[in-house]
Amino acid sequence: MIRIGLDTMGADFSPLNEVSGALSALSESTHEIQIILFGKQDLLKEQLTNNPFPGRIEIVNADEVITMNDEPVAALRQKRNSSIVQGLIALKEGKIDAFVSAGNTGAVMGGATLELGRIPGVSRPMIGSQFPRSNGGFTLVFDVGATVDAKPHWLKEYGVMGTIYAREIFGITNPTVALLSVGEEKSKGNELVLESQKILSQTELNFIGNVEGRDILLGKADIVLCDGFTGNVVLKFAESVLITLKTRIRAYADKGIIQKIKAAITASVLKATLRDFDYQEHGGVPLLGVNGVVIIGHGSSSPKAIRTMIFRAEEMVRKDICGVVRTALAKENAPV
Repeated sequence: MIRIGLDTMGADFSPLNEVSGALSALSESTHEIQIILFGKQDLLKEQLTNNPFPGRIEIVNADEVITMNDEPVAALRQKRNSSIVQGLIALKEGKIDAFVSAGNTGAVMGGATLELGRIPGVSRPMIGSQFPRSNGGFTLVFDVGATVDAKPHWLKEYGVMGTIYAREIFGITNPTVALLSVGEEKSKGNELVLESQKILSQTELNFIGNVEGRDILLGKADIVLCDGFTGNVVLKFAESVLITLKTRIRAYADKGIIQKIKAAITASVLKATLRDFDYQEHGGVPLLGVNGVVIIGHGSSSPKAIRTMIFRAEEMVRKDICGVVRTALAKENAPV
C-alpha cells in the first residue's frame, strides 16, 4: 500500500479542502493507498467525525502552522512541529512514500531540499508545469520557480529530469527538448541560452534548439527549459488566462438578454475547450531532484485539485521517478 502524506495546514482553505480532497481520492482510487494527514489533530478529528475509511486515513499531530506570509527559511527553523516539516521528516524516515502540500511553496521547496537532500548529480531541484497546446496534449516547462537563476549545466539536468517525467508520466517515448529564447535561431538568446545550447547539443537528449514564448502553446516542443524567474512569469501569466476569459464572458453576458443567450449557447463548448487551463485538473507541480516524491499545489487548491495531487504523487511513487532520475543522472555524469 502506498502511503501519501498530506499537509493540511497553511493553505487558503485548510483543513477543509485537504480533508475533502483526501476522502475523494480514497473513494475514487483504483489502487490501495493510505493517506496520512499532518496538522492540528483536534481540527482534523472534527473534519473526520464520520470517517468512511477507517484504517486508510490517519492523523499525525503537528501543532504549528507555516503560513503563506512566513519567511520560508526562518519558519522552517522556528516551526519544527509544523505540518510541512513533520511531513517531510516522515518522508525522509520512510514512514510515508510521498508528500503533498498546498501550503507555503518556498517552505516546501526549502524544507524538501534540507530534509531530503538532492539526488546525486542534481545541482538544484526544479518544479515543472504543464501547458495545454493548440494541437492537443501538453508542453512541460521547467523550471517554473524553484530557483530564480540558472546555469547552463543546471538546464542540462532539468532536461534529463524533464525527459524522464514526460516519458514516465505522459507516455512520450522520445520527448523533444528546447530552450526558451527570444528567437529560434542559434544566435538568439542571452548568455545562459547560448551556453546551454552547446551543452544540451552534446547530450543524448532529443534537443531541437530554441523556441519562443508563443511556441509553448503551439506545441513545438514537448519540454521547454528556462530559468525559474522566466518560467514563473510564464506560469503566472498562463494562470490568468482562464480567469480573464471567464470574467470577460460574464461581462459580455451581463450586457443584455441576447448576449446572455449567446454566452449560454457556447458555455459547454468553452468549458470543454478551456478545461486544460484549469489548475484543478492538474492539481500541483512536482519538485524534481530531491530524494523523495513531493507535489506542491496552489494555495487556493480545491478538493478536486487536492485529489489530483494525491493521484499524481501515487503515480510518481509507483513508477519510481526518483530512482529513474538517479540512474539517468549517474549515467549522464559518468566519466567517458
